[in-house]
Amino acid sequence: MENTSKIFDVIVIGAGVMGSSTAYQTAMRGLNTLLLDQFDFLHHRGSSHGESRTIRATYPEDYYSNMVLESSRLWEKAEADIGYKVYFKTIHFDMGPSDDKSLRAVISSCKKNSIPVRVLNHHQVYEEFSGMLELQRDWIGVVTEHGGVIKPTKAVAMFQTLAVKNGAMLRDNMEVIEIKKDEVRGGLLVCTKSGENFWGKKCVVTVGAWMKSLVKKVTGLVLPTQPLETTVHYWKINEGHEAKFTLKTGFPTFASHGKTHIYGTPSLEFPGLIKISVDGGRPCEPNERTWAAPPSVADSLRRWIGGRFGNLIDPNGPVMTQSCMYTMTPDADFVIDFVGGDFGKDLVVGGGFSGHGFKMAPVVGRILADLVTVGEAKGVDLNYFSIERFKGNPAGNVKDFKDEVNPH
Repeated sequence: MENTSKIFDVIVIGAGVMGSSTAYQTAMRGLNTLLLDQFDFLHHRGSSHGESRTIRATYPEDYYSNMVLESSRLWEKAEADIGYKVYFKTIHFDMGPSDDKSLRAVISSCKKNSIPVRVLNHHQVYEEFSGMLELQRDWIGVVTEHGGVIKPTKAVAMFQTLAVKNGAMLRDNMEVIEIKKDEVRGGLLVCTKSGENFWGKKCVVTVGAWMKSLVKKVTGLVLPTQPLETTVHYWKINEGHEAKFTLKTGFPTFASHGKTHIYGTPSLEFPGLIKISVDGGRPCEPNERTWAAPPSVADSLRRWIGGRFGNLIDPNGPVMTQSCMYTMTPDADFVIDFVGGDFGKDLVVGGGFSGHGFKMAPVVGRILADLVTVGEAKGVDLNYFSIERFKGNPAGNVKDFKDEVNPH
């Protein structure tokens, strides 16, 4: 019998936002929970750090909107449990060419999911935002009430604190190198590089950009995920206009559809600066990052900013950039599933969140906790997120619009 230091009901590997949310959910249900991370907690090497993330319910796919709405409620519940805020509400604004398939699918999906939506022409958009935002004549704008900003590092810390408060154990700098079936006792043996081993009845793997390599090593299964290095850009708001771009004055989170998908958040984390970035990045493994911003991306953003905001934002930027990671799937949909095989329903994976998962961390944590406790999750169709969808169909889920995340 191999020596193990602790016995747990659930071991969660990967303490980014998804793993931390899952550990909070399992601990809250009274399960003896261990949360492990290969680096320091709240590190900057993955996808869960930084200053802001958008929350929006405007999805071209029908199956995400209700997940976002549930997450909004769960964000507020976690805030009530911890006693401080990580979620700051505002409206959300989508824009793009009137014939853009993705934007048209957003409008259709909102209506199908009973999410109130207002569709505006370029004149109405100019009036809606008091002349701050200009669209081309053949563009439209879409306004919904379900927008907002999440503070990511603070949110991860919140989930970790709540997990501990509910009895979970947290260990960082614990790189997992093997997960094995315990043929004697049942359950799983999780082995770390330090030599310390842990036994658990169930295991959840949420290691982001490291998902493909760890799952392949443990199970032989090759998940079709591809990490991207993406860059967040901050731009200086011209003097005298700073207040117009804040949450306090109702400035929205926003996304621009079309050839290049661009997104942004109100001025919040850095006074006088606004985040406006391209939704995309350079394919690379997490240990191959450059941590640098590609000049061509900044050039396209300058042109877009000048066309939309005129002289309100200084185009001679950006004044600050930050590096982050996406983990893409071929269809940009999540992977939430049992790995099956010899592991059966003892080992669950959550990954491939494709640059749009952070906002849904509370509901993903709930789903993963459901899977390891009762073997199924209610209120969501997990067929869209199954590993099986790629068998015989490498592209995954079929969609009538192109992926909005652009490799470059």
